[in-house]
Amino acid sequence: MFTSRVYTRSTFILTCSLVLTACTGARPHNLGIVNSTLAPCPETPNCVSSDSLDESHYVPAFKLEASSEQVWAEIKLYLDSQSNMEIVRELKDYLYVESTSTLMRFVDDFELHLREQNGIIAVRSASRYGKSDFGVNKERVDALYLYLNEKGLVSEAIK
Repeated sequence: MFTSRVYTRSTFILTCSLVLTACTGARPHNLGIVNSTLAPCPETPNCVSSDSLDESHYVPAFKLEASSEQVWAEIKLYLDSQSNMEIVRELKDYLYVESTSTLMRFVDDFELHLREQNGIIAVRSASRYGKSDFGVNKERVDALYLYLNEKGLVSEAIK
């Protein structure tokens, strides 16, 4: 009886561990800047992008209201202060961030592209799995926008 309970508990823990680590998944291969834009969103509603031509996935880019250096530095400070976000790749005009949910450990991919010549920062946030994200990706973009907007660093870019 005792052995059976230990085996059952061990199997349960192993199964849960596998399920939770499966949520992280491999990094998508289509991330980054191609032809001066971020990757298009998939058909599923779990992605938002300021480069999207589809209204259901569209979010406005951030219009720079301060120097690009100041805004970019503030973005990195913000991201570093978020316990669930990790900057994975950083270039002078591009940031790739992985955002991990607390409970289920789902990983979302968040990208920012500084387009200094246009005076904007394009954004894209997408879930790796599932169809719905319950609005989490839009909330992530909105939270960063509000943070920067309250500091007078950005405003909403017009499409």
